[in-house]
Amino acid sequence: MSIRRIGKHLVEHRWRVRRIFPPEVLAAIERTIKAGEATHSGQVRFVVEGALDGKPLFRNQSARERALDVFSQLRIWDTAHNNGVLIYLLLADRDVEIVADRGIDVKVGAAGWEKICKEMETDFRAGNFAGGVIKGIQAVSKQLAAHFPKHGGGENELPDAPVVI
Repeated sequence: MSIRRIGKHLVEHRWRVRRIFPPEVLAAIERTIKAGEATHSGQVRFVVEGALDGKPLFRNQSARERALDVFSQLRIWDTAHNNGVLIYLLLADRDVEIVADRGIDVKVGAAGWEKICKEMETDFRAGNFAGGVIKGIQAVSKQLAAHFPKHGGGENELPDAPVVI
């Protein structure tokens, strides 16, 4: 466990998340998810967490481990075609993780998801959080549209609104 990491997480305040992702940015992210889901039968969720606290922090939980927990808690794995995708941002670590259900993960693979994460992280380093998230959602939607194109009406199985933890 790194004292530096603990310090970063302890000083990362919820107000910072609200400053970087104000209501108008969250609304734009939701619109981007809705627009993407109009082209495919997958389900996309975006979650931003300012910092870890309590047990996850002191257990030194990685962003990937936390993303897996959130994927499970939000039941993203529980979609009809096993094609749910979580885009998770741990702001204190500036780390993006994409967790995909088995139906889409087998088609895109770890390298495909990692490429999207790296592109988002590049935008984040430049201070372009909103643009990075929107481009990331569009890239995930492009993968879903290629492998799970929209057929008929289709049900929206999961909420499109971003989650702020």
